[in-house]
Amino acid sequence: MGSIEDSAMRAAAFLHLQRLTSVHEILTSDHLRAGFAFQGERVPLINPQRGIFKPRAMRHLLSIRTVFPRTGARVWYDDQRSVHEQIYAGRDCVDYAFMGTDPDAAENRWLRDAAENQIPVIYFLGVAPGRYQAVVPVFVSGWNAEALKAEIVFGEPGVAEAQPPADATERRYGLRLVKQRLHQAQFREAVIAAYDGRCALSRLPEARLLDAAHIIADRDERLGQPVVPNGLPLSKIHHAAFDAHLIGIDPDYRLHVSDQLKAQKDGPVLEALKALDGRLIQLPKRKQDWPDRDRLAARFEIYRAVA
Repeated sequence: MGSIEDSAMRAAAFLHLQRLTSVHEILTSDHLRAGFAFQGERVPLINPQRGIFKPRAMRHLLSIRTVFPRTGARVWYDDQRSVHEQIYAGRDCVDYAFMGTDPDAAENRWLRDAAENQIPVIYFLGVAPGRYQAVVPVFVSGWNAEALKAEIVFGEPGVAEAQPPADATERRYGLRLVKQRLHQAQFREAVIAAYDGRCALSRLPEARLLDAAHIIADRDERLGQPVVPNGLPLSKIHHAAFDAHLIGIDPDYRLHVSDQLKAQKDGPVLEALKALDGRLIQLPKRKQDWPDRDRLAARFEIYRAVA
């Protein structure tokens, strides 16, 4: 296949992911296995059995993948354990482990080829078991046969024709964007999973309609950490009402609806919000995941001051 058609197929894969992630911020294994369409044919995005993938129809590497290991499961490659730590530590590149111990294995040669030709690649970064964040594009910036690993840097998000970061400043910029998305994705996944995919206020059982709301905003260095006891899964309308301090939650997990909201009369959605007053929120099964009382108390003081 010529480089022009190879680039066209790569651009089609990037466009497919852009559309897919506009609907699904986090992708499932099923999304990845479904592949994308190119000239009437289905092209895979991954090899389910391997983390380094080049479709037969393409000349160069298309995607790499890091699986988020299940609790108690064996960690096969170092990048499964270290990549998140490297991103949060602020490294301007992350390590990606070779497939096996032979640098000349086909998958490892694809990594070297991507580095030599500065090919933009898709990185499916695991954020939870079976769930991935699509980071597009990334570049293989280094290939080390002795260490059995490659170095990955992050390019300008969503740009198929992007060039590798030119210097440390551009690398840090790409890293910062990925770090923000990873932070949000992991926080959301953990919070929604703790509540079995239901809104803590309405019990709405559709995870795609839920946000992970911070009790204390993440700009607060003391209490704003992205941990489950600082989060609540809320539907879009409940999240908006919580952030606007039209709904408050006291340290005993009881809901309060502001007089301002109670005074309004306009339809069933508003009435459903008003009916929350005095109810208890849904709590996670594990007590260690329950909302932190100190955080709730601090947030409730703001509600009382505003309401």
